[in-house]
Amino acid sequence: MAKRKVEVDRQSALGMVSTTSFATVVGAADLMLKSASVALMGYEKTGGGHCTAIIRGNTADVRLAIETVTAAAEQFLYLVSTSVIARPYANLDAVLPISSRLGQVLGEGTSKLSHQAIGLLETKGFPAVVGAADAMLKCAEVDLAAYVTTGAGLCTVIVRGSVANVTVAMEVGMETSERIGEFHNLVVVPRPLEDLEETLPLASYWIEQPTSLMMPVSIQQPEQVLIELPDLRLLSPRDGVPN
Repeated sequence: MAKRKVEVDRQSALGMVSTTSFATVVGAADLMLKSASVALMGYEKTGGGHCTAIIRGNTADVRLAIETVTAAAEQFLYLVSTSVIARPYANLDAVLPISSRLGQVLGEGTSKLSHQAIGLLETKGFPAVVGAADAMLKCAEVDLAAYVTTGAGLCTVIVRGSVANVTVAMEVGMETSERIGEFHNLVVVPRPLEDLEETLPLASYWIEQPTSLMMPVSIQQPEQVLIELPDLRLLSPRDGVPN
């Protein structure tokens, strides 16, 4: 597969999408990455449930990505605002937390999760999110990848697995969270790109670690050496014990 390159330099533009749901902001970031040649810089959580996804690229691509999210606003619950900043000054980059990945060139457009999906389930209240996570793990073949809090009592768990398993897990998790507490939002992202994987928290949990190859080992027992000792019972007390 051809590598997907994104031009990221000091003359590029910044794009921002703000929501009051971490699940929504990740879904919006996924749409932007798949609709235009942009790089995902990361997320900024400012409290009260507010989250912002920050992208970078040439001005035309950034505008296209932001317009795509705006046009699909109905499918993104809790979308608050969007913004495009063309040619930001260097001091803006240096002071604000928007350039931690500036200058990186992306690798392949797909990631180790390209054949899988990620699911984000958001609740209001910790008991609901724990109960939902437990139910999801027990009902489908998914892995629990991360846990995020964004303020205002909002908690999000992130799972990964096949699209079918993640979909089933999300349905069961939603029902469980509604029974325990308050369900807030959910998003399923099929075939996430590399940028999304790298910017989500605890991404290292999602990548399969190499497993050791177990080989049968033949262990030879050391040879036993027998030493013949004199029979002490045959010695008289005056003879003493030999050295």
